[in-house]
Amino acid sequence: MAGSLTDVTDTTFAQEVIGNDKPVLVDFWAEWCGPCRLVAPVLEQLAAEYRDRIEVVQLDVDANPRTAAEYGVRSIPTLHVFRGGKVVETVVGAMPKTALEQKLAAFLQ
Repeated sequence: MAGSLTDVTDTTFAQEVIGNDKPVLVDFWAEWCGPCRLVAPVLEQLAAEYRDRIEVVQLDVDANPRTAAEYGVRSIPTLHVFRGGKVVETVVGAMPKTALEQKLAAFLQ
């Protein structure tokens, strides 16, 4: 997927997400997923606007099935917010930027 989001993998997930001091929004996606392509520009905007408050990364579920399975991702796009190494919020499916900002408001302030 083109864009400015950082890619994480099964190998880098623990370091990039679990070990991060900031909240991390993980976009579980796949290249073939239409809704994933729709939400990608929204996530890139959030990453740019809130870069000092939340880290936004993406994980390709086809290339990294272990992490996707570990976190019970059955439908994509699935967005998990991690804080302190734990999932604290989950959003399934694509949604407009304003709706996503409302859902993530606690992490964007």
